[in-house]
Amino acid sequence: MTASDTNQNPQTAKPQSAKPQSESPQAHSTSERVEWTVIAEAGGIHTWVYSELERQGLIDNVDTSTLTAAERKRYRKKRDEERVVRKILQKKAWKSYREAHIVHVGRGVFYHDTPDVDVYDVEDPKGRLESNDLPPIADALGLAKRLGIGIPKLRWLVFNREVDTGCHYHYWTVPKRDGGRRLISAPKPELKKAQAWIARTISEHLPIHGAAHGFVPGRSTVTNAAVHAGASVVFKFDIKDFFPSVTTNRVKGLLRKAGYGEQVATLMALLCTEFPREELMLRGRKHYVAIGARGLPQGAPTSPSLTNALCMRLDCRLTGLANSIGLKYSRYADDLTFSWHGEGKEAPVMRLRHAVRKIVSAEGFVIKDSKTRILRSGRRQRVTGLVVNKAESAEDARVPRFMLRQIRTAIYKLERGQEAKESLEQLRGWAAYVYMTDKKRGADMLSRLAAISSATTATTTSSASNSSTTTGAKI
Repeated sequence: MTASDTNQNPQTAKPQSAKPQSESPQAHSTSERVEWTVIAEAGGIHTWVYSELERQGLIDNVDTSTLTAAERKRYRKKRDEERVVRKILQKKAWKSYREAHIVHVGRGVFYHDTPDVDVYDVEDPKGRLESNDLPPIADALGLAKRLGIGIPKLRWLVFNREVDTGCHYHYWTVPKRDGGRRLISAPKPELKKAQAWIARTISEHLPIHGAAHGFVPGRSTVTNAAVHAGASVVFKFDIKDFFPSVTTNRVKGLLRKAGYGEQVATLMALLCTEFPREELMLRGRKHYVAIGARGLPQGAPTSPSLTNALCMRLDCRLTGLANSIGLKYSRYADDLTFSWHGEGKEAPVMRLRHAVRKIVSAEGFVIKDSKTRILRSGRRQRVTGLVVNKAESAEDARVPRFMLRQIRTAIYKLERGQEAKESLEQLRGWAAYVYMTDKKRGADMLSRLAAISSATTATTTSSASNSSTTTGAKI
């Protein structure tokens, strides 16, 4: 666009549409859609509109003082038609502009449509993207094409509103073990599809530390717990409000460091974050009101991989701390675990607590003191739900005995035709969990459950057959 065009704000300079009183060839031609690339190549909106009016023969540079009365009348009529067509062309040009440009993403978010270079860009963005196998995306239009949507849909998905009558998420709460409520924000289908693409193509390709075990292919609660098997002392720390602590600006910074420019990083950060909200009724209409800073929602497919990448430096620092004082360290999402294996030596309890709190705070998080635990070998040591106490002829990390007893009891009841509190699907899930730590015991449970399922299916089929036969006999 020309300098004169950039001074026009697409929001404030939107012209009012007008319809010609009578359809003319010139007015009919303005109904055709025009691509923004055509307008840009012409030199911008003003230049394109003028050239179109010239092409249609509506521009006359004449000295009106030399015209006769009849010529002046025809000239005024032509000027009236030119004004109508100009408005229609301007309206069409601005519509084309909005279809190719984001323009604005809401209050409180800096954004402009012109890709440029600034001090926050990495030295070799192309090389950084290639090193992490990330797709190059130059601008908003490139991102929209990758997501398989248009610019207007992308603008709708990222728009930042603290109070809105609609929302891209489903909200509900689940109980916590400490009696509180955890907010779950699940994206609706259109946003979920975009987030799934970002997770699959970008955030899951970002580098993470070896100490991270949560939401990482090939790792699980079992690999996390196994790090601390047979420890003399286990230290457990929990990060408060882990996902919401990762704000939009932190996600944007992570993506910029990955090699993406200001515009693309801003849009992807907005796609991946959301305000925690409450539903309020105002004048009989439901409103979704922000109650905190915009951050990663718990329930979005992008949140786990983004936090793992963002915690790279945190994991590096905590691993260095652990190595310096003879401990082992691992992290599963917001659960930080250290273990002391020194025989006959006193574990550095106070030094560790002070250092962990200091490092975590410096990395933008807060330790939840009420969930800090110090577990010695004389009591049951559980890490991510699995027991890691040293035991002869036992797995390094294993399912607690009370859960094994509960599963065995339920299977025993079902095998004898009795009712169990747990459903067959629940028991299958628990048995698969046991299989992860103890393949022999888990396989036995799964085979018994499979036999119960087959017997139940056969009984149901037989009952349906008998019912059909009885009905036929009555008829």
